Amino acid sequence: MKRVASLLFFVMLLNGCNDGNLVLETINFENVATQSCSENNIIYKLKPEEALLLEIPKSSFLNEPTLVDAPTEIDINSTNRVVYRFYNGTVSANNICETIPPATPIVTDQWTATAGIIQIITTAVKTTNATDNSTKITGYNHNISFKNITFAKNNGTQVYETFPFGDYVTPSTPLPFGFDKTVERCSVNSPNLIYNHTSSEALTLDIDPTLIVSAATPLNSPRTGVISATTNKLTYSLYAGLLTADYFCNATIPTSPAISEEWDAVAGISGVSGIVEVTTTTNGTGFKHTIVIKKATLKKGNSDFSLGDNYIYGELLTN
Repeated sequence: MKRVASLLFFVMLLNGCNDGNLVLETINFENVATQSCSENNIIYKLKPEEALLLEIPKSSFLNEPTLVDAPTEIDINSTNRVVYRFYNGTVSANNICETIPPATPIVTDQWTATAGIIQIITTAVKTTNATDNSTKITGYNHNISFKNITFAKNNGTQVYETFPFGDYVTPSTPLPFGFDKTVERCSVNSPNLIYNHTSSEALTLDIDPTLIVSAATPLNSPRTGVISATTNKLTYSLYAGLLTADYFCNATIPTSPAISEEWDAVAGISGVSGIVEVTTTTNGTGFKHTIVIKKATLKKGNSDFSLGDNYIYGELLTN
């Protein structure tokens, strides 16, 4: 009786693990690099004789981090397709991306996803400057997995509760930050607005007026303030057209050039982060105010980057 029971268990084990042409555990592309076609919307992974293909609009991959426990979810359908193929020889990118693929190798079998969800978790890829601890966003990593995906095969279906696809990275255009260190201050309309700009970008500081005083600061005792949404508000803007000094200090903000990106500094904590530091020295009959931004983080949506430990905003000359 024990021998019969053992035999039945072995048969059930075989049936449970093997459904079609592949053993379930061998379907794993996690450690295979993700590639993409420039000619179409296919993202893919290749093994010598296997291919896992994801066809999805590139616009689905937003350069914006997803919130915790709130991934992007897209239904698998006739537009958003997942296909698993087997070949009789070594497969290459030409077999995936070309309009007329090579005659060999030949597709010997194909599993097509008929249901499920494509789940995408996006995070920013950053580099850190070891000297000043400033950071730059260089791209966005999209971790892709399939939830409750059903594959239709020649001899039935194969269902996975969770099927990891892997990471797909999209590039990000670095922010220029090509500022010189000479800043200006509005004399009308917005007298507390200090600005530095190039032809395409601006870094503005709506400064606390008590930090700009016509008196030299004692040695090693600069005036300090904390960044907030109302006082010492720091904003980086990138523009879609030519930016000139005439843009600033108007009673109303001009509509041209249009702002293409805007990053606001996160509220600071006294003595810890988001600190505006002003050192004032005499300059002939006037004064020179050196403005330094310490440990400030700028944020747009769910993305952020750090200006570093000591970012020299610039020098303001006053009479």
